[in-house]
Amino acid sequence: MPTTGFLKLRLRAMVLFVMFFSSLSAFSAGVKVVYPANQTASDTRFNDLIEILDTALKATVAEFGPYELAPSKDGMNEARYLVELQKGEESVNVVWSSTSVDKEKDFLPLRIPLRKGILGYRIALIAKDKQALIDQVKTLDDLKKLKIGQGLGWGDVKLYESNGLTVVTSQYDNLFKMTDGGRFDLFPRGISEAFNEYDTYSKSNPNLSIEKNLLIYYPWPYYFFFNKNDAKLKDRIEAGIRKMMKDGSFDAIFKKYNGAAIEKADLKHRRIIKIDNKLLPKETPLNDASLWFDPKKY
Repeated sequence: MPTTGFLKLRLRAMVLFVMFFSSLSAFSAGVKVVYPANQTASDTRFNDLIEILDTALKATVAEFGPYELAPSKDGMNEARYLVELQKGEESVNVVWSSTSVDKEKDFLPLRIPLRKGILGYRIALIAKDKQALIDQVKTLDDLKKLKIGQGLGWGDVKLYESNGLTVVTSQYDNLFKMTDGGRFDLFPRGISEAFNEYDTYSKSNPNLSIEKNLLIYYPWPYYFFFNKNDAKLKDRIEAGIRKMMKDGSFDAIFKKYNGAAIEKADLKHRRIIKIDNKLLPKETPLNDASLWFDPKKY
């Protein structure tokens, strides 16, 4: 019969064997990257950002090892996922958002505009019968006479309010019905958002329309943000995006998701109202032309 000493050695060997393969399995899975899940199945606004994230992680496997990319278990609006990120728990460890002085104090920003700043060029969803009213808007003072719709927790709310504009907020999905019903005068959207949203929501909101003549512009970089204690993940994704910028894949994703909308927007024939963004940190790379969308080149 095996001796007690032999049994102890065998048991210890089995424990070490299990520990080894458990650690090997954990290594093969790599870092787990969790981004905010959409609130609804029909929401496709962030598909480009998810593709950028996945491509950047793939580009850095050689240096940083394998990864697992997944949405959070629960759908989250911006206000909630920023709270979750600050907690530093496992619900999310990378999010996307417009930047501000406060956000860059609370989180680690990756200062590469994810959509080359195109979100700062806004065309509006409106009720069809609002077109004549908006055609009278020539200046910022004219715009101040109207009501603007925005989502709860969106960074744009503070920007509009800081410029003296009246903002009405609601949950994202409610905003289309509210626009259709004239609860506010216009719902400014990024060029890349407006046409997709119109296609998705106009069937159930037949009075919904894309405004024809106005372009609102403000500098609006949209970044990946990370918990203050997660610099390693931030550095990895930045390294990946820098590679993408060199090999052309970053621009390719931009054109894939935005090219058709830029053409439809007909920017050259819209009158522009510029709005100050008083929320921008001084570190914003506004002078690096390679990072920003230039409508003159399209």
